[in-house]
Amino acid sequence: MAYDNICKYLAEEYPAEFIRWLSEEEATDIQILKTELSVEPIRADSLTLLQTTNQILHIEFQTLPASQPPLPFRMLDYWVRLKRLYWCPIEQVVIFLTATTSEAVFTDHFEETNTRHRYRIIRLWEQDPAPLLANPALLPLATLARTNAPNRLLQQIATQIDMIEEPRQRENLTACVEVLAGLRFDKNLIRQLFREEIMRESVIYQDILQQGLQQGRQQGLQQGEVTLIVRQLTRRFGIVEPSLQERIRGLSIAQLEELSEALLDFEAIADLANWLNEHQFQE
Repeated sequence: MAYDNICKYLAEEYPAEFIRWLSEEEATDIQILKTELSVEPIRADSLTLLQTTNQILHIEFQTLPASQPPLPFRMLDYWVRLKRLYWCPIEQVVIFLTATTSEAVFTDHFEETNTRHRYRIIRLWEQDPAPLLANPALLPLATLARTNAPNRLLQQIATQIDMIEEPRQRENLTACVEVLAGLRFDKNLIRQLFREEIMRESVIYQDILQQGLQQGRQQGLQQGEVTLIVRQLTRRFGIVEPSLQERIRGLSIAQLEELSEALLDFEAIADLANWLNEHQFQE
């Protein structure tokens, strides 16, 4: 489930609310910037850029603390590229969604030799839920906020959702709440408090459904390619070691297609290992 993308949707749909929460500023002239940066593309879990008057707020949502390359370096890289493009003040905020004791969620800077770059860290599970409950756009994030009575908190969120008058907004925020609540709460409790038919009518639910269908098709295609390649290798060289099969399963569809052509020139199973060593991490 793309929890980070749900947060990205919220920040892009309600930019003024996020700026008010994170910067304590009132902003009306807001531009949502593109979320892929050159010189070479950066593909992040979620990169949201909100530009106000001569300032950029960069919000990075993280479900898991580990990333490659490491998050501190990525934040420096983002800052340099943003500075090159817009040459204005940049405020960076990393929001961690799920509670963990990993050191990564306490690291707020990159440091290497004579370079030091700082950014803000927000651990949602430590945040006071009151400001989040007071703003409909932030209700989904409130599901992950600090509380000694999580079930009561979820009930409060459900009550606030029911008070939203505009039907489309209520549907979409209900879907966002249900998805993020899944990081913390039992599914049965979520279904008890939120009407499933409302969520199903939301554009968020439809997008999630389409993503799931697309992912299923991609996985089916990939599995078919893996099966065919392993069968061809087995016919030519005998049993393929499980470790090699696992490495083949880790290839992208494009790499699998390339391997299916390359294996025609293999003379021994060692050629497969050599090919994997050369191509495994190119994409």
